[in-house]
Amino acid sequence: MAKRISNEGSVGDVLKHIISQNKLQPGMDAIAVQDAWFSLMGNGVKTYTRAVALKGTTLYVELTSAVLREELSYGKSKIVSMINEELGREVVKDVVLR
Repeated sequence: MAKRISNEGSVGDVLKHIISQNKLQPGMDAIAVQDAWFSLMGNGVKTYTRAVALKGTTLYVELTSAVLREELSYGKSKIVSMINEELGREVVKDVVLR
């Protein structure tokens, strides 16, 4: 019977290795950015948000309120910095509000 090779490591390290080997990081980033959007923006913005998508380094947010879209357009750089701070690294470089 073959012996099992002992590769000791923490679960976090193993998951990071699996994510990097299988090129799953963009999908993980998309989920993390969507969660960050809803947690940072609060219930008022959440109500008017139809879709949140990350394509490359651009965050696309579809809103149902034109007034809210205009209001948020003034703080795009702050939104980018808040989301990147929440994630702990630079994932988003631009925000497009639709």
